Amino acid sequence: MDLFEYEARELFETHGVPVLRGITASTPEQARVAAEELGTDVVVIKAQVKTGGRGRAGGVKLARSPQEAQARAADILGMDIAGHRVRTVMVAEGADIAAEFYFSLLLDRASRGYLAMCSVEGGMDIETLARERPQALARVPVDPRRGLDQAKAEEIVAAAGFAEADRAAVASVLVRLGEVYRANDATLVEVNPLVKTRDGRIVALDGKVTLDANAAFRHPEWDRYRDEDSDDPLEVRARAKGLNYVKLDGSVGVIGNGAGLVMSTLDVVAKAGEGLPGSPRPANFLDIGGGASAEVMANGLDIIISDDQVKSVLVNVFGGITACSEVAKGIIDALVMLGDRATKPIVVRLDGNAVEVGRHMLLEAAHPLVQLQDTMDAAARRAAELAISERGSNVDLA
Repeated sequence: MDLFEYEARELFETHGVPVLRGITASTPEQARVAAEELGTDVVVIKAQVKTGGRGRAGGVKLARSPQEAQARAADILGMDIAGHRVRTVMVAEGADIAAEFYFSLLLDRASRGYLAMCSVEGGMDIETLARERPQALARVPVDPRRGLDQAKAEEIVAAAGFAEADRAAVASVLVRLGEVYRANDATLVEVNPLVKTRDGRIVALDGKVTLDANAAFRHPEWDRYRDEDSDDPLEVRARAKGLNYVKLDGSVGVIGNGAGLVMSTLDVVAKAGEGLPGSPRPANFLDIGGGASAEVMANGLDIIISDDQVKSVLVNVFGGITACSEVAKGIIDALVMLGDRATKPIVVRLDGNAVEVGRHMLLEAAHPLVQLQDTMDAAARRAAELAISERGSNVDLA
């Protein structure tokens, strides 16, 4: 779960990370009032979107009066930045910057630990820095059992090459950022830039935080971070129905039971699409779970078929707790429910518990959109072929 910058800023402030004052606004008039309230000579109008590249896109502008803040907010509100519509800006007080640094703490799955990255060259695209001048970016492993304590913070600032006079102040802020990470079950805490002001303060001028959605049960307060305006509408619908769904950019809808099976299915679909026109790829991740009912199956199929991007659907189920007969009933019920809205071919591969019953139910229903395949490879290949076929809605039951 990604947070907006103003939400990350509030989280930083809660844990004692030094930040500058900021006020959100959703209209140009609110931005003017915010600038008046801040009362500084310079304010920064910053688009609040969950993507990078705001500055290059014109989503960050300076203003030297409340009237100019209103004008700059009018320029930014409504912008499209990498597919994200700007609905809110943050009006932040300006900083008198002497130096810009970079810091991040993230989950490193390869090492099964955390990784701190830090540089005395901040304010620029970190990917560019890592590629062009990798020696300028310190990478320091962090043991999750100890976290980012004082000793580790001192190790990080030394590895990054901070001036001796700045190390204690920077290390103190890094410890607090480590607490933000630990206390909030984050997978990423990033500050770019972390700045030194001309009066010697170390301040987090920007902030990016990603929370681990798997830890949401421990954090009822996260409900306030829900942003359904920015979320994909299909993901919002799926969440309302309790489905584990993630929108992707391909044309083959995928439904499976169990995250491992679904992930494997995504890989097989991507492989099957190689060499075909347009290289069909998975359009989504949808796990109906180990004990999914016919209703859950119907809900999942309804959402996937509603995606204009989807040209074909692959249902890949291994019956264990979920009987194949329940899956088959869900497919049949969903097609009845969708009626004329169902126009996309559905390839079904069933195996395991009650597979013969499930296959018989689908054969008996004889819906013209449904095809059966015996193996996952064959099903993925057929779904990929149908995704590029102009006759995709006119298929025979195999």
